[in-house]
Amino acid sequence: MELLLWRHAEAEDGYPDADRRLTPRGEQQAQRMAAWIKGHAPKNLRILVSPATRCQQTAAALGLPFETDSRLSTAGSVADLLATAGWPDASAHDAVLIVGHQPTLGRSAALLLSGREDEWGIKKGALLWFGTCTQNGVPQTALRTSLTQALAKSHPRRCSEQASQRKRQDIQTKTPPKRGSDSPR
Repeated sequence: MELLLWRHAEAEDGYPDADRRLTPRGEQQAQRMAAWIKGHAPKNLRILVSPATRCQQTAAALGLPFETDSRLSTAGSVADLLATAGWPDASAHDAVLIVGHQPTLGRSAALLLSGREDEWGIKKGALLWFGTCTQNGVPQTALRTSLTQALAKSHPRRCSEQASQRKRQDIQTKTPPKRGSDSPR
């Protein structure tokens, strides 16, 4: 099973907490990470989202259907999150994406990787991707990806397009080698 934990993007300050909306910067963060997720996530992805407005807006950036689950609200616990996801044995879906909040996401990550809940920080708009595997017959949790907004800015497609463009420029500016006594044969 694959479990992706996506913290909501940057949101406005305000009250009530559940009604806080994304800032313009947060909307850009959500779009950027959504593009990365759509390009890399497994096809059979179930998306579960906190009812908080900022999480709903973050998930909406994917342009994919999602389910809202109150167990993922700011009052939710690590046990709620893992039960909602069906971790580690979800049979209906190979992969689950949770869009939620700190500190629950950080505590869940700590539990999955260290075996105990702890206060781990996850930046706004960041994504953690976990998977289950078996090594020497022992089930394990593996961290597949940890992606912050700074890294998502360097979207892989953009990087490969830039590299291709640089390669084309290099080819255009290079002259063919001269045949002479010091040229390789």
